[in-house]
Amino acid sequence: MELLTRNKLLAAVLAVLALAGVGAYGFQLMGGLAVTGMSNGVSWGLYIAMFMFFVGLSAGGLIVASSASVFHIKRFKAVAMPAIILSTVCICLAGMFILIDLGGIQRIWRLFTGPNPASPLIWDVCVITLYLVINVLYLVNMRRGNDRAVSIISRFALPCAILVHSVTAWIFGLQMAKEGWYSAIMAPIFVASAMDSGLALLLCVLAALKKARLFDTSRELMASLAGLLATCIAVDAFFIFCEVLTMAYPGATGAETLALMTAGPTAPFFWFEIIGGLAIPFLVLVFAKNRERTGLVVGASVLVIAGVLCKRLWLLLTSFIVPNVEGAPGVLSDGGWALLGAYAPTLPEVLIVVGMPCLGALAFMALGSRLLVPAAETEKVRARGAQGAALDGDFDPQTA
Repeated sequence: MELLTRNKLLAAVLAVLALAGVGAYGFQLMGGLAVTGMSNGVSWGLYIAMFMFFVGLSAGGLIVASSASVFHIKRFKAVAMPAIILSTVCICLAGMFILIDLGGIQRIWRLFTGPNPASPLIWDVCVITLYLVINVLYLVNMRRGNDRAVSIISRFALPCAILVHSVTAWIFGLQMAKEGWYSAIMAPIFVASAMDSGLALLLCVLAALKKARLFDTSRELMASLAGLLATCIAVDAFFIFCEVLTMAYPGATGAETLALMTAGPTAPFFWFEIIGGLAIPFLVLVFAKNRERTGLVVGASVLVIAGVLCKRLWLLLTSFIVPNVEGAPGVLSDGGWALLGAYAPTLPEVLIVVGMPCLGALAFMALGSRLLVPAAETEKVRARGAQGAALDGDFDPQTA
């Protein structure tokens, strides 16, 4: 358990926060969703935003790892193990937030006895379960060194990674009553932002592991991944521009929602994502010299992750500001019928949202301690490879 024993203080802090989150969830189980800031007017809050966020974070790791086999990008193979561990932990956290958002979790069995095949929610349950199974199989076969099995799984992993984000997007994009969600381009936006945030998180984790001398990643590979991140940022920005242009075009029906996004209560999240999460990181990473500097890469990656989190918040909450049907009497609240609902997260929500990722970080540290090759051992392998190459000019150290 090297990652845990070397970072005892960090592990202790994470454990305390995780316990606080578990305790808050126990409190929520006793009091129901009434202890949260959600209501009939705003039926989704931080939990669903974090679900979208962690589904996206899981993308980068699996796509990078599977690309090594599918597209024969051998340099990605060096970071396949931490990438898969990260992907597995993130998709587990995404599933946990769905369970946390259920007010009556004891009735989850009804999902299996009476599913509605036409509901995107059922599609999401199925594809996330498949995604988790693929991650676990990938991890097990990589640990065993079964390259043939890993190669076969990679062929399914890559399309499944794209599908899981598309299905999550369709939960929102197919809701005709919500102007801010109902869009054919919602799935491409989700996939692009998932690539952004997933790659950014992977870069941050690789840099942290290297600094702690627990896993070594070459500067060239970090620069290559940073270049891929810059490309994904550009694609994500293009999709958002297309969506905003469609809403802003004269006569379009989305003008009211766009006004709320840019100047309403969720405007700070929107503008941070545009400026801090897209423009600044792209301007940093588009230059090759900057991609060689780990500090700049990590800083840009942190901004991307924060920007995507802001995107999940403005995307989710903006549509709740406008009633489902214009002119409808409103929604039932404690004071009777109200036109609009209001939402502010309560302390139990905040503790859970902080505690669950801390639990995930501990899980990553525990899995990494067992599955990652320490940097010192990697250096020994390289040294033996270099020595062998000096004795045999035909020896290829990449196969050592």
